[in-house]
Amino acid sequence: MSAVRSAVKTKPSVKAEQMSPFVWEGTDKRGVKMKGEQTARNANLLKAELRRQGITPLVVKPRPKPLFGAAGKKVTPKDIAFFSRQMATMMKSGVPIVGALEIIGSGQKNPRMRNMVGQVRTDIEGGSSLHEAISRHPVQFDELYRNLVKAGEGAGVLETVLDTIASYKENIEALKGKIKKALFYPAMVMAVALLVSSILLIWVVPQFEDVFKGFGAELPAFTQLIVNASRFMVAWWWALLVVVVGAIASFIYAYKRSPAMQHGMDRLILKVPIIGQIMHNSAIARFARTTAVTFKAGVPLVEALSIVAGATGNSVYEAAVLRMRDDVSVGYPVNVAMKQVNLFPHMVVQMTAIGEEAGALDAMLFKVAEYFEQEVNNAVDALSSLIEPLIMVFIGTIVGGMVIGMYLPIFKLASVVG
Repeated sequence: MSAVRSAVKTKPSVKAEQMSPFVWEGTDKRGVKMKGEQTARNANLLKAELRRQGITPLVVKPRPKPLFGAAGKKVTPKDIAFFSRQMATMMKSGVPIVGALEIIGSGQKNPRMRNMVGQVRTDIEGGSSLHEAISRHPVQFDELYRNLVKAGEGAGVLETVLDTIASYKENIEALKGKIKKALFYPAMVMAVALLVSSILLIWVVPQFEDVFKGFGAELPAFTQLIVNASRFMVAWWWALLVVVVGAIASFIYAYKRSPAMQHGMDRLILKVPIIGQIMHNSAIARFARTTAVTFKAGVPLVEALSIVAGATGNSVYEAAVLRMRDDVSVGYPVNVAMKQVNLFPHMVVQMTAIGEEAGALDAMLFKVAEYFEQEVNNAVDALSSLIEPLIMVFIGTIVGGMVIGMYLPIFKLASVVG
Protein backbone atom coordinates (compact mmCIF):
# COMPACT_ATOMS: atom_id res chain seq x y z
CA MET A 1 0.00 0.00 0.00
CA SER A 2 1.48 3.29 -1.05
CA ALA A 3 2.08 5.92 1.58
CA VAL A 4 0.96 9.48 1.10
CA ARG A 5 3.31 12.27 2.01
CA SER A 6 3.49 16.01 1.34
CA ALA A 7 6.31 16.97 -0.96
CA VAL A 8 8.77 19.74 -0.43
CA LYS A 9 7.82 22.53 -2.77
CA THR A 10 9.69 22.32 -6.03
CA LYS A 11 11.94 25.02 -7.29
CA PRO A 12 10.50 27.08 -10.11
CA SER A 13 12.64 27.72 -13.12
CA VAL A 14 11.27 31.08 -14.19
CA LYS A 15 10.75 34.44 -12.60
CA ALA A 16 7.93 34.44 -10.08
CA GLU A 17 6.44 37.64 -11.41
CA GLN A 18 5.45 35.75 -14.60
CA MET A 19 3.95 32.75 -12.84
CA SER A 20 0.56 31.50 -11.69
CA PRO A 21 -0.12 29.19 -8.74
CA PHE A 22 -0.84 25.47 -9.38
CA VAL A 23 -1.60 22.42 -7.27
CA TRP A 24 -0.26 19.04 -8.34
CA GLU A 25 -0.33 15.34 -7.47
CA GLY A 26 2.10 12.69 -8.63
CA THR A 27 4.28 9.71 -7.72
CA ASP A 28 8.02 9.37 -7.26
CA LYS A 29 10.22 6.57 -8.65
CA ARG A 30 9.14 4.25 -5.80
CA GLY A 31 5.46 4.83 -6.49
CA VAL A 32 4.97 6.95 -3.38
CA LYS A 33 2.15 9.44 -3.82
CA MET A 34 3.12 13.08 -3.55
CA LYS A 35 1.31 16.39 -3.73
CA GLY A 36 2.17 20.05 -3.45
CA GLU A 37 1.71 23.63 -4.58
CA GLN A 38 3.94 25.44 -7.05
CA THR A 39 4.00 28.57 -9.16
CA ALA A 40 4.83 28.19 -12.85
CA ARG A 41 4.33 29.97 -16.15
CA ASN A 42 1.92 27.24 -17.28
CA ALA A 43 0.93 23.65 -16.48
CA ASN A 44 3.17 22.07 -19.14
CA LEU A 45 6.30 23.75 -17.79
CA LEU A 46 5.41 22.62 -14.29
CA LYS A 47 4.96 19.01 -15.50
CA ALA A 48 8.37 19.16 -17.17
CA GLU A 49 9.94 20.52 -13.98
CA LEU A 50 8.36 17.73 -11.93
CA ARG A 51 9.63 15.07 -14.34
CA ARG A 52 13.16 16.51 -14.11
CA GLN A 53 12.93 15.94 -10.36
CA GLY A 54 11.87 12.32 -10.80
CA ILE A 55 8.17 12.90 -10.13
CA THR A 56 5.51 11.56 -12.47
CA PRO A 57 2.74 14.18 -12.54
CA LEU A 58 -0.80 12.79 -12.38
CA VAL A 59 -2.79 15.97 -11.76
CA VAL A 60 -1.68 19.56 -12.41
CA LYS A 61 -4.33 22.27 -12.20
CA PRO A 62 -4.56 25.96 -11.30
CA ARG A 63 -4.95 26.56 -7.59
CA PRO A 64 -8.63 27.40 -6.88
CA LYS A 65 -9.30 31.02 -6.06
CA PRO A 66 -10.80 31.87 -2.67
CA LEU A 67 -14.59 32.14 -2.51
CA PHE A 68 -14.41 35.80 -1.50
CA GLY A 69 -12.02 38.14 -3.29
CA ALA A 70 -8.27 38.22 -2.97
CA ALA A 71 -6.05 35.27 -2.12
CA GLY A 72 -5.55 35.86 1.57
CA LYS A 73 -4.99 38.89 3.71
CA LYS A 74 -2.60 41.59 2.65
CA VAL A 75 0.95 41.45 3.96
CA THR A 76 1.15 43.70 7.03
CA PRO A 77 4.15 45.40 8.69
CA LYS A 78 3.77 42.88 11.53
CA ASP A 79 4.22 40.07 9.00
CA ILE A 80 7.40 41.72 7.72
CA ALA A 81 8.69 42.19 11.28
CA PHE A 82 8.13 38.50 12.05
CA PHE A 83 9.71 37.52 8.72
CA SER A 84 12.80 39.60 9.60
CA ARG A 85 13.04 38.01 13.04
CA GLN A 86 12.80 34.50 11.57
CA MET A 87 15.42 35.27 8.92
CA ALA A 88 17.84 36.71 11.48
CA THR A 89 17.41 33.76 13.85
CA MET A 90 17.95 31.10 11.18
CA MET A 91 20.89 32.87 9.55
CA LYS A 92 22.58 33.27 12.95
CA SER A 93 22.08 29.52 13.41
CA GLY A 94 23.94 28.85 10.16
CA VAL A 95 20.95 28.15 7.89
CA PRO A 96 21.69 29.36 4.31
CA ILE A 97 19.53 32.23 3.12
CA VAL A 98 17.71 30.13 0.48
CA GLY A 99 17.01 27.41 3.03
CA ALA A 100 15.74 29.96 5.51
CA LEU A 101 13.38 31.42 2.93
CA GLU A 102 12.10 27.96 2.00
CA ILE A 103 11.36 27.12 5.65
CA ILE A 104 9.68 30.47 6.27
CA GLY A 105 7.63 30.26 3.08
CA SER A 106 6.38 26.75 3.79
CA GLY A 107 5.16 27.87 7.22
CA GLN A 108 3.09 30.79 5.97
CA LYS A 109 -0.70 30.46 6.24
CA ASN A 110 -1.31 33.69 4.30
CA PRO A 111 -1.08 32.86 0.56
CA ARG A 112 0.13 36.36 -0.33
CA MET A 113 2.96 36.19 2.19
CA ARG A 114 3.83 32.65 1.09
CA ASN A 115 3.94 33.66 -2.57
CA MET A 116 6.03 36.74 -1.85
CA VAL A 117 8.60 34.75 0.15
CA GLY A 118 8.66 32.19 -2.66
CA GLN A 119 9.32 34.90 -5.23
CA VAL A 120 12.17 36.32 -3.14
CA ARG A 121 13.69 32.85 -2.84
CA THR A 122 13.35 32.26 -6.59
CA ASP A 123 15.12 35.53 -7.39
CA ILE A 124 17.99 34.71 -5.01
CA GLU A 125 18.34 31.24 -6.56
CA GLY A 126 18.58 33.03 -9.90
CA GLY A 127 21.57 35.06 -8.71
CA SER A 128 19.99 38.15 -7.14
CA SER A 129 21.05 39.49 -3.76
CA LEU A 130 18.47 39.77 -0.98
CA HIS A 131 18.39 43.54 -1.51
CA GLU A 132 17.68 43.09 -5.22
CA ALA A 133 15.03 40.44 -4.54
CA ILE A 134 13.06 42.45 -1.98
CA SER A 135 13.34 45.58 -4.15
CA ARG A 136 10.83 43.90 -6.48
CA HIS A 137 8.30 44.17 -3.64
CA PRO A 138 8.44 47.88 -2.69
CA VAL A 139 4.98 47.86 -1.09
CA GLN A 140 5.98 45.28 1.51
CA PHE A 141 9.65 46.31 1.85
CA ASP A 142 9.91 50.10 2.06
CA GLU A 143 12.95 52.21 1.18
CA LEU A 144 14.26 52.08 4.73
CA TYR A 145 14.14 48.29 4.82
CA ARG A 146 15.80 47.95 1.43
CA ASN A 147 18.62 50.36 2.28
CA LEU A 148 19.31 48.66 5.61
CA VAL A 149 19.52 45.26 3.92
CA LYS A 150 21.83 46.69 1.25
CA ALA A 151 24.10 48.15 3.94
CA GLY A 152 24.06 44.86 5.87
CA GLU A 153 25.01 42.86 2.79
CA GLY A 154 27.82 45.28 1.98
CA ALA A 155 29.25 45.05 5.50
CA GLY A 156 28.77 41.28 5.79
CA VAL A 157 26.47 41.60 8.81
CA LEU A 158 23.11 40.84 7.19
CA GLU A 159 21.80 38.67 10.03
CA THR A 160 22.60 41.40 12.57
CA VAL A 161 20.87 44.03 10.45
CA LEU A 162 17.80 41.81 10.02
CA ASP A 163 17.63 41.39 13.78
CA THR A 164 17.86 45.17 14.18
CA ILE A 165 15.13 45.67 11.57
CA ALA A 166 12.86 43.21 13.39
CA SER A 167 13.29 45.06 16.69
CA TYR A 168 12.77 48.39 14.97
CA LYS A 169 9.56 47.32 13.25
CA GLU A 170 8.19 45.75 16.43
CA ASN A 171 8.78 49.00 18.33
CA ILE A 172 7.30 51.16 15.57
CA GLU A 173 4.20 48.96 15.26
CA ALA A 174 3.68 49.10 19.02
CA LEU A 175 3.97 52.88 18.87
CA LYS A 176 1.48 53.07 15.98
CA GLY A 177 -0.93 50.97 18.01
CA LYS A 178 -0.72 53.43 20.89
CA ILE A 179 -1.37 56.37 18.57
CA LYS A 180 -4.40 54.68 17.01
CA LYS A 181 -5.70 54.00 20.51
CA ALA A 182 -5.23 57.65 21.48
CA LEU A 183 -7.07 58.89 18.38
CA PHE A 184 -9.81 56.29 18.76
CA TYR A 185 -11.02 57.59 22.12
CA PRO A 186 -12.17 61.07 21.01
CA ALA A 187 -13.76 59.57 17.92
CA MET A 188 -15.60 57.06 20.09
CA VAL A 189 -16.95 59.83 22.36
CA MET A 190 -18.29 61.75 19.37
CA ALA A 191 -19.78 58.64 17.76
CA VAL A 192 -21.57 57.55 20.94
CA ALA A 193 -22.88 61.08 21.55
CA LEU A 194 -24.17 61.29 17.97
CA LEU A 195 -25.84 57.87 18.23
CA VAL A 196 -27.57 58.64 21.55
CA SER A 197 -28.75 62.05 20.32
CA SER A 198 -30.15 60.55 17.12
CA ILE A 199 -32.06 57.83 19.00
CA LEU A 200 -33.59 60.38 21.37
CA LEU A 201 -34.55 62.83 18.62
CA ILE A 202 -35.99 60.26 16.21
CA TRP A 203 -37.83 57.88 18.57
CA VAL A 204 -38.21 59.38 22.06
CA VAL A 205 -38.97 63.08 21.53
CA PRO A 206 -41.87 62.46 19.07
CA GLN A 207 -43.70 60.52 21.79
CA PHE A 208 -43.41 63.48 24.16
CA GLU A 209 -44.59 65.80 21.38
CA ASP A 210 -47.86 63.85 21.12
CA VAL A 211 -48.38 64.39 24.86
CA PHE A 212 -47.61 68.12 24.58
CA LYS A 213 -50.29 68.61 21.91
CA GLY A 214 -52.93 67.80 24.53
CA PHE A 215 -51.74 70.63 26.78
CA GLY A 216 -52.95 73.34 24.43
CA ALA A 217 -50.25 75.68 25.73
CA GLU A 218 -47.12 77.27 24.29
CA LEU A 219 -43.99 75.21 24.89
CA PRO A 220 -40.91 76.67 26.62
CA ALA A 221 -38.26 77.88 24.17
CA PHE A 222 -35.78 75.13 25.09
CA THR A 223 -38.42 72.42 24.67
CA GLN A 224 -39.57 73.90 21.35
CA LEU A 225 -35.95 73.88 20.13
CA ILE A 226 -35.66 70.16 20.90
CA VAL A 227 -39.02 69.41 19.26
CA ASN A 228 -38.03 71.32 16.11
CA ALA A 229 -34.74 69.43 15.97
CA SER A 230 -36.65 66.16 16.35
CA ARG A 231 -39.04 67.03 13.51
CA PHE A 232 -36.10 67.88 11.28
CA MET A 233 -34.31 64.61 12.11
CA VAL A 234 -37.43 62.50 11.52
CA ALA A 235 -38.09 64.17 8.16
CA TRP A 236 -34.52 64.45 6.88
CA TRP A 237 -32.46 61.75 8.63
CA TRP A 238 -31.64 60.11 5.29
CA ALA A 239 -30.38 63.40 3.84
CA LEU A 240 -28.25 64.04 6.93
CA LEU A 241 -26.81 60.53 6.65
CA VAL A 242 -25.92 61.11 2.99
CA VAL A 243 -24.31 64.46 3.82
CA VAL A 244 -22.27 63.05 6.72
CA VAL A 245 -21.07 59.99 4.78
CA GLY A 246 -20.36 62.12 1.71
CA ALA A 247 -18.43 64.68 3.73
CA ILE A 248 -16.30 61.99 5.39
CA ALA A 249 -15.61 60.24 2.07
CA SER A 250 -14.76 63.55 0.36
CA PHE A 251 -12.42 64.52 3.18
CA ILE A 252 -10.58 61.20 3.04
CA TYR A 253 -10.32 61.40 -0.76
CA ALA A 254 -8.98 64.96 -0.68
CA TYR A 255 -6.62 64.22 2.22
CA LYS A 256 -4.99 61.29 0.44
CA ARG A 257 -4.45 63.30 -2.77
CA SER A 258 -3.50 66.74 -1.46
CA PRO A 259 -0.07 67.14 0.19
CA ALA A 260 -1.03 70.69 1.19
CA MET A 261 -4.13 69.42 2.98
CA GLN A 262 -2.13 66.65 4.69
CA HIS A 263 0.42 69.19 5.89
CA GLY A 264 -2.31 71.51 7.16
CA MET A 265 -4.12 68.71 9.01
CA ASP A 266 -0.88 67.38 10.50
CA ARG A 267 0.00 70.86 11.73
CA LEU A 268 -3.50 71.29 13.18
CA ILE A 269 -3.36 67.93 14.99
CA LEU A 270 -0.06 68.92 16.62
CA LYS A 271 -1.86 71.89 18.22
CA VAL A 272 -4.77 69.89 19.67
CA PRO A 273 -4.55 69.64 23.49
CA ILE A 274 -3.31 66.27 24.79
CA ILE A 275 -3.55 64.57 21.37
CA GLY A 276 -1.10 67.08 19.88
CA GLN A 277 1.55 66.34 22.51
CA ILE A 278 1.13 62.61 21.95
CA MET A 279 1.67 63.14 18.20
CA HIS A 280 4.75 65.31 18.87
CA ASN A 281 6.27 62.63 21.11
CA SER A 282 5.43 59.89 18.63
CA ALA A 283 7.09 61.72 15.72
CA ILE A 284 10.23 62.39 17.78
CA ALA A 285 10.39 58.75 18.90
CA ARG A 286 10.04 57.48 15.33
CA PHE A 287 12.63 59.97 14.06
CA ALA A 288 15.13 59.01 16.77
CA ARG A 289 14.71 55.25 16.44
CA THR A 290 14.79 55.25 12.63
CA THR A 291 17.86 57.49 12.49
CA ALA A 292 19.63 55.34 15.09
CA VAL A 293 18.89 52.13 13.19
CA THR A 294 20.02 53.47 9.80
CA PHE A 295 23.15 55.13 11.22
CA LYS A 296 24.09 51.98 13.15
CA ALA A 297 23.71 49.91 9.97
CA GLY A 298 26.28 52.11 8.23
CA VAL A 299 23.98 54.13 6.00
CA PRO A 300 25.56 57.58 5.34
CA LEU A 301 23.94 60.26 7.49
CA VAL A 302 22.61 62.45 4.67
CA GLU A 303 21.09 59.43 2.93
CA ALA A 304 19.73 58.21 6.27
CA LEU A 305 17.94 61.51 6.90
CA SER A 306 16.31 61.30 3.46
CA ILE A 307 14.92 57.89 4.41
CA VAL A 308 14.01 58.91 7.96
CA ALA A 309 11.91 61.90 6.86
CA GLY A 310 9.09 59.73 5.56
CA ALA A 311 9.13 57.49 8.63
CA THR A 312 8.18 60.18 11.16
CA GLY A 313 4.46 59.75 10.49
CA ASN A 314 3.81 63.50 10.28
CA SER A 315 4.36 65.78 7.28
CA VAL A 316 5.43 68.70 9.51
CA TYR A 317 8.27 66.62 10.94
CA GLU A 318 9.01 65.18 7.50
CA ALA A 319 9.60 68.69 6.11
CA ALA A 320 11.75 69.54 9.15
CA VAL A 321 13.94 66.45 8.73
CA LEU A 322 14.44 67.22 5.03
CA ARG A 323 15.61 70.73 5.98
CA MET A 324 17.98 69.11 8.48
CA ARG A 325 19.30 66.86 5.71
CA ASP A 326 20.05 69.87 3.54
CA ASP A 327 21.93 71.57 6.39
CA VAL A 328 23.89 68.41 7.26
CA SER A 329 24.83 67.95 3.59
CA VAL A 330 26.67 71.31 3.64
CA GLY A 331 28.56 70.55 6.85
CA TYR A 332 26.33 71.41 9.80
CA PRO A 333 26.32 68.98 12.76
CA VAL A 334 23.01 67.18 13.28
CA ASN A 335 22.30 68.98 16.55
CA VAL A 336 22.77 72.40 14.93
CA ALA A 337 20.52 71.46 12.01
CA MET A 338 17.98 70.12 14.51
CA LYS A 339 18.03 73.35 16.50
CA GLN A 340 17.49 75.47 13.39
CA VAL A 341 14.21 73.78 12.45
CA ASN A 342 12.81 74.91 15.81
CA LEU A 343 10.67 71.83 16.31
CA PHE A 344 12.60 69.45 18.55
CA PRO A 345 12.72 69.94 22.35
CA HIS A 346 15.93 71.29 23.86
CA MET A 347 16.56 67.94 25.58
CA VAL A 348 16.65 66.14 22.22
CA VAL A 349 19.02 68.70 20.71
CA GLN A 350 21.29 68.46 23.75
CA MET A 351 21.38 64.65 23.78
CA THR A 352 22.11 64.62 20.04
CA ALA A 353 25.01 67.02 20.57
CA ILE A 354 26.43 64.82 23.33
CA GLY A 355 26.09 61.75 21.11
CA GLU A 356 27.90 63.45 18.23
CA GLU A 357 30.74 64.65 20.46
CA ALA A 358 31.15 61.20 22.00
CA GLY A 359 30.96 59.39 18.66
CA ALA A 360 27.90 57.50 19.86
CA LEU A 361 25.06 59.20 18.00
CA ASP A 362 23.14 55.97 17.40
CA ALA A 363 23.28 54.94 21.08
CA MET A 364 22.09 58.37 22.23
CA LEU A 365 19.25 58.42 19.70
CA PHE A 366 18.12 54.99 20.89
CA LYS A 367 17.85 56.49 24.39
CA VAL A 368 15.84 59.43 23.01
CA ALA A 369 13.50 56.99 21.25
CA GLU A 370 12.97 54.93 24.40
CA TYR A 371 12.21 58.05 26.46
CA PHE A 372 9.62 59.44 24.06
CA GLU A 373 8.04 56.04 23.44
CA GLN A 374 7.52 55.78 27.18
CA GLU A 375 6.04 59.28 27.18
CA VAL A 376 3.55 58.18 24.52
CA ASN A 377 2.67 55.07 26.54
CA ASN A 378 2.09 57.11 29.70
CA ALA A 379 -0.03 59.71 27.89
CA VAL A 380 -2.22 57.12 26.18
CA ASP A 381 -2.72 55.21 29.44
CA ALA A 382 -3.69 58.44 31.19
CA LEU A 383 -6.07 59.32 28.37
CA SER A 384 -7.72 55.90 28.52
CA SER A 385 -8.30 56.26 32.28
CA LEU A 386 -9.94 59.66 31.75
CA ILE A 387 -12.08 58.76 28.79
CA GLU A 388 -14.67 56.63 30.60
CA PRO A 389 -15.79 59.36 33.03
CA LEU A 390 -15.57 61.86 30.17
CA ILE A 391 -17.95 59.75 28.09
CA MET A 392 -20.36 59.47 31.03
CA VAL A 393 -20.33 63.23 31.62
CA PHE A 394 -20.69 64.02 27.92
CA ILE A 395 -23.56 61.63 27.31
CA GLY A 396 -25.14 62.53 30.66
CA THR A 397 -25.16 66.19 29.65
CA ILE A 398 -26.87 65.42 26.34
CA VAL A 399 -29.42 63.00 27.77
CA GLY A 400 -30.00 65.12 30.87
CA GLY A 401 -30.49 68.25 28.78
CA MET A 402 -33.08 66.55 26.60
CA VAL A 403 -34.89 65.04 29.59
CA ILE A 404 -35.09 68.44 31.28
CA GLY A 405 -36.32 69.99 28.03
CA MET A 406 -39.04 67.35 27.71
CA TYR A 407 -40.24 67.76 31.29
CA LEU A 408 -40.22 71.57 31.35
CA PRO A 409 -43.81 71.79 29.97
CA ILE A 410 -44.98 69.33 32.63
CA PHE A 411 -43.34 71.39 35.37
CA LYS A 412 -44.85 74.56 33.89
CA LEU A 413 -48.33 72.97 33.74
CA ALA A 414 -48.02 71.77 37.33
CA SER A 415 -47.11 75.28 38.53
CA VAL A 416 -50.08 76.78 36.67
CA VAL A 417 -52.46 74.21 38.15
CA GLY A 418 -50.97 74.79 41.61
